[in-house]
Amino acid sequence: MRIAQVAPLAESVPPRLYGGTERVASWLTEELVRQGHRVTLFASGDSETSAELVACAPQGLRLAGIRDHTASHLAMLAKVRERQESFDIIHFHLDLLQHAMFSDLTHKCVTTLHGRLDLPDFLPVYEAFPRMPLISISDGQRKPMPSTANWLATVHHGLGPGLCPFDPRGGDYLAFLGRITPEKRPDRAIEIAKRAGMRLRVAAKVDAVDEEYFRSQIEPLLDHPLIEFIGEIDEAQKGPFLGGARALLFPIDWPEPFGLVMIEAMSAGTPVIAWRNGSVPEILGDGVSGIIVDSIAEAISACERSAAIDRFRVRAHFEQHFTAERMAGDYLVAFDRLLSSPQGYTKAAE
Repeated sequence: MRIAQVAPLAESVPPRLYGGTERVASWLTEELVRQGHRVTLFASGDSETSAELVACAPQGLRLAGIRDHTASHLAMLAKVRERQESFDIIHFHLDLLQHAMFSDLTHKCVTTLHGRLDLPDFLPVYEAFPRMPLISISDGQRKPMPSTANWLATVHHGLGPGLCPFDPRGGDYLAFLGRITPEKRPDRAIEIAKRAGMRLRVAAKVDAVDEEYFRSQIEPLLDHPLIEFIGEIDEAQKGPFLGGARALLFPIDWPEPFGLVMIEAMSAGTPVIAWRNGSVPEILGDGVSGIIVDSIAEAISACERSAAIDRFRVRAHFEQHFTAERMAGDYLVAFDRLLSSPQGYTKAAE
């Protein structure tokens, strides 16, 4: 199959540091190539891939200091449009702009929505272009969308091989990995660790938009012997960081669309203690690969209980559900489903 993968330009593919969508696009692209498909990746020029790379910006826009990415994405989409006859499937990992530019090609286009959908900002686009086939990354992600949304499939993310190696031993600290932002509730993680009497290591980036939140709400909580703030870490550091933990704290306070860090921890054999929000009940095997909680008190209890969770079972849950091979297979089924509808897929026609 001739497949175009169209990635965001905010980060390289894969990203140098933080960047969830670009990482998923990388894992999917590499697995599709491994399975023998002809893949063209539209991404920043500093991306690394075994597919054909079409450079649409010299480097990832965030690290280049470019704040408004609209113009660069429009220029990239023009390049995709010029080559559209070369592809059986055009797979977008962007939220919005392609819906208007490719509305006449919905028989071969599909968009994976990677972000939160519970805010009203983007809904007019999905209502205005109801024929664009959409893929969700969890069933929970779909709930706020209008009934006209043209869902083709749900495909859970899968992790590329060898990225977070299995560690059968674990360690004695709690881990928090992600962004410092109110909805991810690092303050909860800090409170849980202090009250449980356990070390917490925080590996997180601070975006400019969250700088004030970090300085006023989180930084004062870090001055404690049990709390260690590491900052942003790269892929090479992530595996040992997660593998060396007793458990990962995922104390979110928002409808998480997926939560890559959960499957990264599972890959390392580390159980996850997560709030019952968004995708969590879909991704986490309660009592198998982690513990789902609804309160600080339950989370504190879970810190102790997590020591009894078999790390081999955690890893087995990951291997059964969250590999890149499984993810690519699910996408190929969705692509075949789309191509079997020459006039364009619509769920209403089923």
